[in-house]
Amino acid sequence: MKEISIKSCPQCGICCRLFLINLTQEEWMSGGYKTQLKEFGLDDDFTTVQRYGGNILSQKKDGSCIYLKNNLCSIHKKRPQSCRDFFCESTSKKFKGMISMIKERRENNTMQSC
Repeated sequence: MKEISIKSCPQCGICCRLFLINLTQEEWMSGGYKTQLKEFGLDDDFTTVQRYGGNILSQKKDGSCIYLKNNLCSIHKKRPQSCRDFFCESTSKKFKGMISMIKERRENNTMQSC
């Protein structure tokens, strides 16, 4: 069996600022998360909710995830499955574009702080 090496999260919060988080049907139905369109009363069936982005976690005015506090996930133990699946050091092809975006943002942040 191939051993997978996972480094620790650098806790930069970049992924929580760059990407929208889609809840699964089960997560959305649990009512345990603040979502984008909840304030508009969009609570039809999940297919309709998903079509209009009602299953996307709410964001702060700066575009970051509503649960991001001091570069840490304030709901880490009950974070959505899409957050559990993603890791910025992943070698999975499905995350290649996302990881490139994070690396680019890190490089830009480093250059700006010089």
